[in-house]
Amino acid sequence: MKPSQADEAAIRALLGLTPTGDAEDVPVVAGLFDREGRMLCWASNKRETTGDPTAHAEVLVLRDAGRAGTGAKAGDWRLDDVTLAVTLEPCAMCAGAILNARVPRVVFGAYEPKTGAAGSLIDVLREPRNLHRPEVVGGVLAQECGQVLSTWFASVRERG
Repeated sequence: MKPSQADEAAIRALLGLTPTGDAEDVPVVAGLFDREGRMLCWASNKRETTGDPTAHAEVLVLRDAGRAGTGAKAGDWRLDDVTLAVTLEPCAMCAGAILNARVPRVVFGAYEPKTGAAGSLIDVLREPRNLHRPEVVGGVLAQECGQVLSTWFASVRERG
């Protein structure tokens, strides 16, 4: 599926929130957007800074949205009226969380051939046996998103 202007705007907004410099965590940012394209909440990876192996950007933003009642009904964990955008293809853990939150639409930037679970390595999100299958748009501003990651990994190698 071809990305819309709103999809590109969402990924651009997330790129603007990407941690820079000597950030400890891989600079992946996720956000939830309403139908009008307004960002409702966002998060970046916090695995290293929190010591929590589940603290991926997608999981953190879903937790925040569920607590805040971002779903269709106040206080509802079902996030069935939003788009989740993320700068890197979700992994299997994040894809499972996305499915459980009932997110109807997922937009991502760079593909992740080693762990991607939205079409690269496996496709958890579009598995036909799932009760819920979100629309998925991948590769949105992939080059820009990939460059952020390449630059970060180069700086990690330099730091030793």
